[in-house]
Amino acid sequence: AATNRKPKLLFTLFTTHCPFFSFQIGFEEMLSRVWESQPRVIKFSRRHQRGSSANSLRRQKRDWVIPPINVPENGRGPFPNMLVRIRSDQDRDPGIRYSITGAGADQPPSGIYNIDPISGNMFVTQPLDREERASFHLRAHAVDMNGNQVENPIDLYIYVIDMNDNRPEFQNQVYNGSVAEGIKPGSSVMQVTATDSDDSTTANGMVRYRILSQTPHSPIPNMFAINMETGDISTVAAGLDREKVSQYTIIVQATDMEGNLNFGLSNTATALISITDINDNPPELTVGTFSGQVPENKVNVVVTNLTVVDRDQPHSPNWNAVYRIVSGDPSGHFTVRTNPITNEGMLTVVKPVDFEMNRAFMLTVVVSNQAHLASGIQSSLQSTAGVTISVQDVNEPPVFPVNPKTIRFEEGVPAGTTLTVFAAQDPDHFIHQIVRYSKLSDPANWLRINRTNGQITTMALLDRESMYVKNNMYEATFLAYDNGSPQASGTGTLQIYLIDVNDNAPVLIPKEAQICERARPNSRINITASDADAEPNVGPFVFELPSFPASIRRNWTISRLSGDYAQLRLKIPYLEAGVYVIPVIVSDSGNPPLSNRSMIRIKVCPCDNNGDCSATGAVAAAGLGTGAIIAILMCIIILLSMVLLFVVWMKRREKERQAKPLLIDPEDDVRDNILKYDEEGGGEEDQDYDLSQLQQPESLDHIISKPTGVRRVDERPVIAESQYPVRPSVPHPGDIGDFINDGLRAADNDPTAPPYDSLLVFDYEGSGSTAGSVSSLNSTSSGDQDYDYLNDWGPRFKKLADLYGGGADD
Repeated sequence: AATNRKPKLLFTLFTTHCPFFSFQIGFEEMLSRVWESQPRVIKFSRRHQRGSSANSLRRQKRDWVIPPINVPENGRGPFPNMLVRIRSDQDRDPGIRYSITGAGADQPPSGIYNIDPISGNMFVTQPLDREERASFHLRAHAVDMNGNQVENPIDLYIYVIDMNDNRPEFQNQVYNGSVAEGIKPGSSVMQVTATDSDDSTTANGMVRYRILSQTPHSPIPNMFAINMETGDISTVAAGLDREKVSQYTIIVQATDMEGNLNFGLSNTATALISITDINDNPPELTVGTFSGQVPENKVNVVVTNLTVVDRDQPHSPNWNAVYRIVSGDPSGHFTVRTNPITNEGMLTVVKPVDFEMNRAFMLTVVVSNQAHLASGIQSSLQSTAGVTISVQDVNEPPVFPVNPKTIRFEEGVPAGTTLTVFAAQDPDHFIHQIVRYSKLSDPANWLRINRTNGQITTMALLDRESMYVKNNMYEATFLAYDNGSPQASGTGTLQIYLIDVNDNAPVLIPKEAQICERARPNSRINITASDADAEPNVGPFVFELPSFPASIRRNWTISRLSGDYAQLRLKIPYLEAGVYVIPVIVSDSGNPPLSNRSMIRIKVCPCDNNGDCSATGAVAAAGLGTGAIIAILMCIIILLSMVLLFVVWMKRREKERQAKPLLIDPEDDVRDNILKYDEEGGGEEDQDYDLSQLQQPESLDHIISKPTGVRRVDERPVIAESQYPVRPSVPHPGDIGDFINDGLRAADNDPTAPPYDSLLVFDYEGSGSTAGSVSSLNSTSSGDQDYDYLNDWGPRFKKLADLYGGGADD
């Protein structure tokens, strides 16, 4: 049966002669290349034959397999360079147009590939870089002049062939590693890594390592080896010693092409290998015997410094020294502390030494490290040394054998009683010295010490109840000093335990109380006593009322509650309100007992239903009668009246002061009537005045040289001032008027009196002014001046018109 089959798009490789490729490919060779290179198999889509029945089977033709296109990277051109030609079996029709799409053609990175739309020749326009993009996937299209698709698109795969154009690159230019000294051969030290951007599946990207150099060459030039494939560096020989070489510098080379130095590219890096310290050097003392001296009775004194040498790393546990005293100091007088900076051992006194007991010490000191020695390392004989210490004798202070010393005495011993001998001993047995004594502290000033032998005697009566006695114990401090050079002294404390005697009578408590005037079951007073003495010279106490006066026992009674307490209550049914002083005799239990007649002040008052004293009853019980209460109220009223009268008098005086008339008529008082108005300036004529007239003259010559009778009122006259009358210190009230008139007359006739200063200088207002000079005004009225024209100037000048206009009232 005939089939209606559309033509297929042919993929034809034409023969070219260029650096990229030089081959001729037919159909069979193209197919073989597909299988040889084993690219991804791309098949054309199959097209089914059209028939009358959908279920009928039709024969299909197998699609072509398009092999990938391999293009070497870094091509040298010329560009554009033809890769392939795409044809359709309908290319006889001149209307067929070809195009390609995809990344590298019309998509980023665009413009790498293009195609001739008429001939179907496909070109590469620039060199390719596999490290940027290793492959391209394009689609080829064939359309007619109307844009209708005449062939199904075919997929084109372009692979960039790798070239060895990249050197291996190390991740770090300098690698740091470490290895312990003395380590066994074959121990891993560190790893270096280099990467190559070329294809790792080819020799272009296969990196191999080798060591170029080692610095220093001690003990041998090849102390380390490197795994050529992994870059692991390890030791190959023994003899690493940090004390000789602390760091090695290794130059490592990485080469691609599987390490082929003729064709491969190389790069280098530096490996710094630090040799870490182990404790393979024991500390050694610099000398076998050290010596020093120390004064007796001193602590925290450095006797000598023990110097040590350790070749291990400084300031590490392998270097830090630890010192021990192994013999010669059974009492623990010394210790050796390590100086953290110099590692020296500071032999220090921690417990005072006594010259009289030990004049010298022979110590044995061993030094070691904080860290244990490495395996196989033995301690050095030089780690042990002897230390000779000489003790220096110093003048020691006298010492009291028993300090503090406690003695027991009864209180009340008379003055001059010998208590004890408080003597001190001088520790300096090899030097004969005299010891003297003095009193250092005696709070109550009860004691005296013999200056020569230390005998303690009393100067006053010892009292256990004194404020200086605490818990029956009295303390005094004494000083013992010798006559050595320099003088030394020691202190001793004497404690005197005072045994109590019954020398204090009991005292009644409380001193005041209150009770209801009518006897009630709960109307009673609890009393007790206090005694400064101690057991057994205190309670139980005995309370009793005296037999005289008889009214005490007739009105009151005492009943015992316990050994220390009793109750005082009324014996009669009613007792008049008031204050009663009741004597009570209190006796203690001493041997012999002491008694005391104490007074208790009892307020008897009327009580309410609860048994509490009422307010009026409390007043009555306080001893204030009706007359006393009235007197108190009267005093309060009088005091308030005096305060009220004083306030009224002050108010009246203030009003009089405010209403006091002035020396002149109030209507003539112009102090508050002067009004200030805005100044509007003058006319044109006041613009050319002479400013020099307003300046202060620099000298008075021109004033002094003026003719007689001519003067300016704005200058102080250079003449003697007038003499004003002197007011007597205590003038008579009648002379006040005369004194004022004399002063006014003197001021009127005084040519030096104001106004004469610059405050009276006014601006020049131009010529032709109708106003006369005001300098001729006098402070007194001459009587011939007429001021009636002021009445015609309006209300603003009314006050001046009243003052100067005059009339009969003037």
